Amino acid sequence: MSNQNQPEDMPILNLNMGNTSRFEASRFLDTPETISAFLAEAMKEHDPEVMMQAIAEVAKAQGVNRLAQNAGVNRESLYKALKGGTHVRYDTVMRLMLAVGVELTVKPAAKAPANPGVKPPAKSAARVAAKTPAKPSDTRVRA
Repeated sequence: MSNQNQPEDMPILNLNMGNTSRFEASRFLDTPETISAFLAEAMKEHDPEVMMQAIAEVAKAQGVNRLAQNAGVNRESLYKALKGGTHVRYDTVMRLMLAVGVELTVKPAAKAPANPGVKPPAKSAARVAAKTPAKPSDTRVRA
């Protein structure tokens, strides 16, 4: 067996990365179809931080001021939401999606998320109330 196949015997590439630039997705997000595909891939991660980073790239491509205006949100609030680490309201996400020209859709999941930390959504008060039987005193008709 030859020693050339051993990792410690393999040559190390000395790459000069000095003339390279950082990849910025925003440079390629120029059509609704591209934006839609980009955000769809981000959603597959099931991670709100990844999704907000993707929306931030779209905002950079379209202009944060213009996006804030089209979404009807305050520019400073938009910056705060896009920087990460904050909980962004569903209403804000929907406004941003519509402002960039895409909409969220729902389809059956291929399989359960691989991330065991993903918990099912908590029961909302409306769902709990809808399943709670009414008390007889609540259903009485009064004249």
